[in-house]
Amino acid sequence: MPSHKKNSPSRSLTSALESSLPASTHTLRKQAQRLQRGRRGYRLLAWLVRILLVLLGTAAALLLLAGGAFLLSNRTNGSLVSSGEKRSYLLYVPDSYDPAKPTPLVITIHGFAQWPAHQAQLTHWNDLADEYGFIAVYPSGTDFPKRWRTGGDTPVDVLFISALIDQLESDYNIDPQRIYANGLSNGGGMSMLLACQLSGRIAAVGSVGGAYTFPWSACQPERPVPAIIFHGTADPVVPYYGGPSHSFAIDFPLVPAWVDVLAGRNGCSSTPVGISAQGQVSGLRYTGCAQDAEVIFYTISGGGHTWPGGDPLPEFITGYTSQDMNATQAIWNFFQQHPLPGK
Repeated sequence: MPSHKKNSPSRSLTSALESSLPASTHTLRKQAQRLQRGRRGYRLLAWLVRILLVLLGTAAALLLLAGGAFLLSNRTNGSLVSSGEKRSYLLYVPDSYDPAKPTPLVITIHGFAQWPAHQAQLTHWNDLADEYGFIAVYPSGTDFPKRWRTGGDTPVDVLFISALIDQLESDYNIDPQRIYANGLSNGGGMSMLLACQLSGRIAAVGSVGGAYTFPWSACQPERPVPAIIFHGTADPVVPYYGGPSHSFAIDFPLVPAWVDVLAGRNGCSSTPVGISAQGQVSGLRYTGCAQDAEVIFYTISGGGHTWPGGDPLPEFITGYTSQDMNATQAIWNFFQQHPLPGK
């Protein structure tokens, strides 16, 4: 069983002292520390990128920077063998975990050229795991830069996620009715592929800036899977309006049309209902779906290839990170409403 969190004597003393503080103080301090870390990391990253852009040119600089960041911060704490490949993952189990109680599992999947610890940092799923008592796991893609095979023609990565669920179910008391998947970019596309090819185990999915590269012929689910989707209109990596980007010569689909097709396949009403806007974020809810497999689609006006409410990425590379909505909280709220039916 992989390790997750260990308390040292100094940490125990600190925790005891902190327990005497009001809850609001803990929350404000956590938010301040997280913001400070995010700003400090962003400034350092932006400074390094600008120097490398001048010295090496865009493509070489970004590859070198990604490689350096990966080597400095990549870490995992669990592994298994799937399809003859050694695969790794980063597991987070909250201190409140009770082996006697079935516990939800949230699988959150990094994007292309990212890695598990980076996904955890961007999204803050661990904070919600502490608050709501679920287990979070960050599987790792393959190759370098890391990626997910989402063309739909090979199930290798789907089989890995299924094996990962098996492993965690053997190590922990996982509630089989509440296993969820979400991801960013290539990881968002992987989450949607899981909805297509692992619908008997995945209760609901979420996708942010998803790269949807599989054909609909590769999507033959046992049941329609509820989905919540976010995409920015100014995404420079996976364009909201479809077609290739400066990063990838891939004919990405027009995102609103792709979501509309997904809703139709879930048996939803053809006319979505508007959701009240939150700043730059507007939404559509597709209702009347088969087996309550609703689809929610949030559009972030001016938003980039980023995680709304999460840590900002360098804006001149990925675009603007909206703070008008916390995508992690919204996805978890959606997941809570959609356990796997019939279990």
